[in-house]
Amino acid sequence: MKVGMVGLGAMGLGMARNLAKAGLLAGVYNRTNAKTTEFNVAVYDSPEAMAVAVDILLICVSADQDVIGLVEAIAKTIKPGSIVVDLSTVSSETAKNAAAMLLNKEVDFLDAPVSGGVEGAKNGTLAMMVGGSTKALEKVRPVIEVIAKRIIHMGETGSGQATKAVNQIMCAGINQAVTEALAFGQALGLEMEKVIDVISGGAAGNWFLDHRGSTMTHSTFAPGFKLALHHKDLKICQTMASKANVAIPLSDMTVIDYEELMRDGYGDEDISALYRLKRS
Repeated sequence: MKVGMVGLGAMGLGMARNLAKAGLLAGVYNRTNAKTTEFNVAVYDSPEAMAVAVDILLICVSADQDVIGLVEAIAKTIKPGSIVVDLSTVSSETAKNAAAMLLNKEVDFLDAPVSGGVEGAKNGTLAMMVGGSTKALEKVRPVIEVIAKRIIHMGETGSGQATKAVNQIMCAGINQAVTEALAFGQALGLEMEKVIDVISGGAAGNWFLDHRGSTMTHSTFAPGFKLALHHKDLKICQTMASKANVAIPLSDMTVIDYEELMRDGYGDEDISALYRLKRS
């Protein structure tokens, strides 16, 4: 089956490279052509042109309106029997709307957001949470196994995005805890490399501490997961939480903190830039 990739941002580029390395990538589309030149595959000038030429279309973009716009475009040309896999992080409602638009085209839609950051995309070790048809998932599994180490079918359409919302809320809490604790340790004059080393091996150890602890205490905030994107995701979580009548106070606080950092020009830094506020 021919596979096409739409969206070559920080996450999409790593995934596309792994697909190309495995010999599975047949075509790419990106709004700017600069990132397409490294691929020895067909480069399409529109999503509609790609949709008619491939059997599996992977989407990795930034926002709900981008997903809806892309699905509206590809619905004009996509072939019956094709499968669209959306790797973006959007709302469950957007996933359901996208699936509904493709239903009468006899096209399956899987909402399949991922977690693991730029490193996971680069290394093919992402975790993927999938909503939609089990049959469609099994058809695309040989493809998505190249980009994700853990693939879990969560249920009906929208459940993948709902699970990703859980992930993003948890990331907010972990970010708050780790940045606050390390700022506290630094204020006490501790040797932070030793602090990070010993705590990483105990009950408080976690991925974020392992991968961002040292860099944040050295004032390095190169993006693995952009702060502005997490802010966007948490705004989605707030809407979902409001509808479910669930309180998410840590996420609410993180949204406020991120907005302060974004106003100061740090939106394109890693989410560990929250440390800027904790140490001040």
